[in-house]
Order: sequence, then C-alpha cells, then structure tokens
Amino acid sequence: MNAPLRIAGSALRHDSALRHCTGEARFLDDMPEPSGTLHAALITAPVAHGLLVALDPAPALAMPGVVAVLSAADIPGQNDIAPIGRGEVLFVEREIQHYGQAVGLVVAETRDTALRAAAAVRLEVEELPPVLSLDEAREWLVGPFTMRQGDADAALARAALTAQGGFEVGGQEHFYLEGQIALAIPGEGGEMLIHSSTQHPTEGQHIVARVLGLDYTQVQVQCRRMGGAFGGKESNASWVAAAAALAARATGRPVKLRLPRKTDMAATGKRHPFRYRWRAGFTPEGRITALIAELIADGGHSLDMSGGVVMRAITHALNCYAVADLRVTCGAKRTHHVSNTAFRGFGGPQGALLMEDVLAHVARATGRDIETVRALNFAGGPNPSQTPYGQELEGELIRRVHAEALADSGWARRRAEIAAFNATHPTLRRGLGCFVAAFGISFGIPHLNQAGALVHVYTDGSVRLAHGGTEMGQGLFIKVAQVVAEVFQIPIEKIGLAATHTGEVPNTSPTAASTGSDLNGWAAFQAAQAIRERMAGVAASLFGCRPEEVRFEDGLVLGPSGNQRLTFGELAKTCWMRRVSLSATGFYATPDLEWDMQAVRGRPFFYFSYGAAVAEVVIDTLTGEHRVLSAHLVQDCGRSLNPAIDRGQIEGAFIQGMGWLTTEELWWDSRGRLRTLGPSTYKIPGSRDVPPVFAARILEATPNRANTIFRSKAVGEPPLLLAAAVWNALKDAAGVSRLDAPVSPERLLDACQRAHAKR
Repeated sequence: MNAPLRIAGSALRHDSALRHCTGEARFLDDMPEPSGTLHAALITAPVAHGLLVALDPAPALAMPGVVAVLSAADIPGQNDIAPIGRGEVLFVEREIQHYGQAVGLVVAETRDTALRAAAAVRLEVEELPPVLSLDEAREWLVGPFTMRQGDADAALARAALTAQGGFEVGGQEHFYLEGQIALAIPGEGGEMLIHSSTQHPTEGQHIVARVLGLDYTQVQVQCRRMGGAFGGKESNASWVAAAAALAARATGRPVKLRLPRKTDMAATGKRHPFRYRWRAGFTPEGRITALIAELIADGGHSLDMSGGVVMRAITHALNCYAVADLRVTCGAKRTHHVSNTAFRGFGGPQGALLMEDVLAHVARATGRDIETVRALNFAGGPNPSQTPYGQELEGELIRRVHAEALADSGWARRRAEIAAFNATHPTLRRGLGCFVAAFGISFGIPHLNQAGALVHVYTDGSVRLAHGGTEMGQGLFIKVAQVVAEVFQIPIEKIGLAATHTGEVPNTSPTAASTGSDLNGWAAFQAAQAIRERMAGVAASLFGCRPEEVRFEDGLVLGPSGNQRLTFGELAKTCWMRRVSLSATGFYATPDLEWDMQAVRGRPFFYFSYGAAVAEVVIDTLTGEHRVLSAHLVQDCGRSLNPAIDRGQIEGAFIQGMGWLTTEELWWDSRGRLRTLGPSTYKIPGSRDVPPVFAARILEATPNRANTIFRSKAVGEPPLLLAAAVWNALKDAAGVSRLDAPVSPERLLDACQRAHAKR
C-alpha cells in the first residue's frame, strides 16, 4: 500500500467532466420516459401545526388528465418513512407537524396538470399554535448527552479568570442543482424498480418496501449520478421514492415525481440550527482550564438524522483543542419546523464553532493575540492529545497546518496592513481570521462503516466496476476506478462504471460522512485483488514461474525476466479458456470502531483529517455589507487519490461553508411558514462571492497513519469547517466577540453599532 502509485494518486479529471460540460451526462430527468409514464405532484400542508379535518379531491379529479389523488388511506403497507426509529409519516393522517408537509399526491398525464391539480385539492385544516424556537421547545428529540472530563465546576471555581458567552447559528438549505426526483416503474408480481436521485439506495429500497408492504427483494433502486446532494438526498430521497412508488403501485403505470424548487425547500430538511451557552475558566496567559457548555439543536418535527448530528457535534465541540476539566452537553429539541437532516459536515461544523467563540472571549479578556491563544490550547505537544471521549489527535499535524496557513497568508504582514487601513479609513474596516480543524472520519454508528463492490473482467481486458457508493458530483466514481486501474495496471479508460444498484451490491451504507472513497475504494480493491491473484496464477503457469513473480505493468502482464509477456486482455481471455472466474465481490469493514453514546466514550473515528484557513474580509460599517478579500487554505488529504478532485472538494466545501455562515438565511414567518423558498430570497454564494485571492492547497508529504486505501484521507466534509475563518475575520473587523450567523448585513450592522456604542 506504500509502493509508488501510477494511476491512483494522479490528477485525473472527473469521469463525467466532459459530459457535464456538453450536456451529455444524463441525470434522472434526462432519461427517456417509459411508455405510459404518469407524473405526480405533492399536496402540501399550508400551516406549520394543525389538524387535517378533511381532504376533498373532487376539484382535482374533475380536471382533464388527472388519474388519481392519493392520501394516507391509500398506503397498502406502513405510513412510516422514518430512516431511524419509527413514527414519521409519508402523508399526514391527522396532525400536521410542519409547513409544507406532504398530505397527499396527485397523479396525472402531465406534470403541469399534476401541479395544477395538487393546488386545486381542498384542505380543511384546524390551525394550532406552532412551536418555532428553542426557547419555546420543551420536548427532546434526542439526548441530551454529556461529555465529561475531570471536575469542571471545581476547575471553574478556582480559575484565575473566567468568561461566559452564547451565540446562535442558523440552518442551511442544501440547494442541490438537481432537485428531489424519482421514477418508479412497476414490474411483475408487485415488483418495483426505482430510479432515484439518492445518496442511499438501500434506505430507499427499505422505505419503499415498508410503504408498499413488500419484501426488499421485490424493490430495486438505481442511481447513476445526482446533480448535487450534500446530505439532502440521504433520508429525504427515500420518501420521495416511496411516494412515486405508491403512485406506480396504485395506477399500474410508471410514475415520475419531481419536486418544484419551492416545494422541495418547504418539504425537505435542512442543516440543524444550533444555540450555544458556555462558561470558561483560563489563565492570564490564555490557557483554558475549565469549560461548561450547552449546545442545543433544532431537530424539527421528527428524529430523522438528529441523533448522528448531535453525536458528531459533541465529539467536535473541542475541535483540536485540549481542556483538562469540562462538561459539554448536547441534544436536539422538537419544533414545528421541517425535520432537520444530514448536511455536509453532519454536526461537526456546528460543534467546532463553540471553541472559536470561547477563544475570542479569552483573547479579549487577556489582551493577547488570538493566534497566540489558539496555539497555546492546541491538543498535543505540552497539552494532552487525547479527546475527552478517548481518541488520540495528532498534535504535530494540528500545529503544522496552522503554521503553514499563517505563512501562506503572510499573517504578520497582513496584520500590519490591516491596522494601517483601519486607522485611516472612516467607514470601511478590514479583518483577519484563522481557523484550524480536526475532523473525525467514519460514521458514528459503527455498523454503517462497511461497503461492497463487484468487479468483472471481460475477455477483451475491459473491466466493469460496481460498488455501493453514489456519485453526486464529488468524484467518487473516478477515485474508485483509479483504485481498480492501479490494481490491474491498466488505463483508466478500460474501467467501465456501473450505476449504483441494490440488485448488484446489496445492503449498502449511505454515501456520506466523507467515507465514500475509504469504504468503497477498499471494497473495490479487495475484489480486483482477488481477480488479479487468479490471473497471476494462470500467467505463472504459462511463464513457468511463481505467481508472486508475475508483474502487471502498463496494460501488460510480464514474467520475471520481462521477455515473457501478454497483454492484460490476452491473459483475461486465457483465464476464460481455462475456466478461471474473472468476477469477484469485495467487502470492507472499517476496523477498531466502538462507541457508547450514553457514556460519550469510545473510538468512533478511524482517523482525523486536519486543515487550517486564513481569511481576510472588508466590511462597510454604515450598511453591514461585507466581502471576503482572500482565503488561504491548507488541507490534509493524506496520500491523495486524485489531487485535482480533492482540490475541487476543498474549494467547493469552503465556499459552501462560507454561504452557511454569511449569506444563506432561512426565514420563517410568525405562523411557521418558510418564506425563503427560492434563489430570489435564499442567497447561496455566487461566482462573485468567491474571494479574489483564493489559494487552496493539499498538505504535502503526510500519508495517513491509518490503513486507508493507499493511505489517502477523506476530503468531502472537512474543508467546509475552514469557512469559520471568515466568521472569525468578520468578528475581528467589527471589533466584537459575539456575532450570530449567518452574518447578514443586518446582523453585522447591528454588531458594528453595538461595538461603536461601547467605545
């Protein structure tokens, strides 16, 4: 695994890059529709909380082209789409729990007809008062859980200095370019094939089977690619698939359900908003000695993924820092919002913001530079390297990414330039911020850390690769293909990529938690290696040598001397002639994982990925408008499988995180109706929001200590956390220690005015 790499490790373009650019890449809505395909549209709740008294389908059924109107009464199996636990309904039976909740479904000959008919269905609703804030919420969805180390109360009481604080961070809409969509095709004997834009085909299979009352084997789910997902197509895609399948079952015809953007945003979950309260004790030098903190998430109306989000938030609450005595509590409460769900980072970004607020207050209280305080509190070195829940952090990598980000940005020089600028400019102020991250890689639920793959070698030397991971634009397919090409030493063009299909690779885990390459890469390696060993045995019998002396190089298979050779395709055909199997399954389970959520102890992560960023901003103190001027990022990717793909992930994650913390504001009215329902009111970052100076690079010469595939490291989620450097820079520019996010112009203007009033 440490040998020189030829194909894995190369900066190859995304397997669909050209097809994306030319429009040839087929997404689900581009697929030719089977003959007789019907179209469906959701009937959604107009209130955040209430009782459904009656549903009158007559106006819809009277419209030409309408085939059926379906409700909870038409579900043949269970009206339950909960991905974890039980009790989340596909269609409202009695109680409406959030604005935009699905009440039923209209099926029609065309999509436009279905949408008009869905709007025509008459709902009689008794509106009830909704719970819309954490201050009002009384019921815990999950937790609270407490992470303890030492005696936090005693340490706080004896601390030389103390501080306290609190802040809030909002949620985030996934805003995938391709919305939620599924095409359900009924087959013989009640069987159902679902084409779904999903991160979790197996969960889709399970939810569809549950709703229709079928065995899993009667339902198959397929996904070739998604137009973005970011966690939003993990659990939400499953119920969309179930609704389409229900309509196909009821009509006996193929049914496509594609949610309009506004319906999608109202009916699907978001990143969890969090509220923070904390007290800390520290030395005059700025070393934090005690911490008591409470993190509460808004889980929305149902459990969904809140348990995992809370787990990752609490394990990342200290991030890369060491505090000897602490008590951190975290849980999620129930409100009448849409059920919040997985989002890139999965609670890690929310957890890691806690210490940034603490560090800012400590630096202000001690009068010391915040980067000095930051470095003083890093885990490892003179401080303990073990997390409070029992895992080791690599202090040398934490300090290295920090030092290199500061050096890349020219931190000391910029500090002087900013001070000079701020001293002379009457209204504009510049600020500088840094952030360092330690992000744990693995699913927090140990049994999810497994993957399967299926590899076929054909007699012409071409290879078909299938695995349980899904492609959402992140480059997973090309990375896993590079692994297989590396094993066989054949050109990447010889690897044919199969759509993810529950009938080929069963019982898969979601493509999430940044584990796609780790899990599926290893599974594909195992399958390819099994075939290679069989092929080497055949070659050895031809060359008169031992199998271990056979070499695979540049599409050739060579004997010890190099004079005996076959092409890879020639050997494949010879294996077939000798009745040697050229097909194999591979399986991988991440080792050495254990976790006790009640005790908040164990080893939930296989390894940590480290990164650091420095951002410079400028703000207008008269309007609250702001701009990111530069960002310098250093990200640990281990021995990168594909530096081009990884750099794209680093840049994209940072911008998405920047959007979460600055421009992307979700806004509900007093009745709990989401009003930011499209790009005119919900502002994701655009091309002009990218910093003019944007330098992202992969940390060099840092192969992973953990036995990952070719010693690579995950890169999907960790760089999103680095956008907290922008948040820190905005606080620096405004001269405040508290700044709620997202930092809209209104919030920033208010912060500037508060800071001015204190001067």
